[in-house]
Amino acid sequence: MYLIVGLGNPEPDYSYTRHNMGFDTINILAKKYNIKVEKEDFDALYGIGEIEGEKVILCKPQTFMNLSGNAIIKFINYYKIDLDHLIVIYDDIDTSVGITKIRKKGGPGGHNGMKSIIENLNTTEFPRIRIGIGEPIDRILLTEYVIGKISEEEYSNLNEGINTAVEAVESILKNGIDNAMNIINTKN
Repeated sequence: MYLIVGLGNPEPDYSYTRHNMGFDTINILAKKYNIKVEKEDFDALYGIGEIEGEKVILCKPQTFMNLSGNAIIKFINYYKIDLDHLIVIYDDIDTSVGITKIRKKGGPGGHNGMKSIIENLNTTEFPRIRIGIGEPIDRILLTEYVIGKISEEEYSNLNEGINTAVEAVESILKNGIDNAMNIINTKN
């Protein structure tokens, strides 16, 4: 079983923000594979289903971004998920808009949601999918940049990255992470 976690802040208040790219990816996967992400437990909304022949849990932590790890550790412990079967999807300011990258492991960069996950799991050794949102012109305005509402036009540019993240999840489940990295990371 895979635990596929999209990072974000509770909807609908934070819908159409750059920080919710993970939630947006989960929403598309849920719709495409008819998985209802409506169960509430472990500080998250989640649903169980199947993607590419693999049993999956699609998860959207409801703890707000900076405490995402609090929800994820509960799923890991309860469902006995191996860390190589955890996939975390999140926004990345260090990657250009519309670009999506898969990594097997790594530090949090400046992402507070990833810091929380790494702190709770006590490891950086788990797969992740980073969706590029670009960097604000002024770093002082970073919070407004990631959680501020964006226009339809801006969102359509980000949507390319979200769609590639959906493809990345499918590729990991179907082909394994190494092959998925070769496919997705060379695409952009």
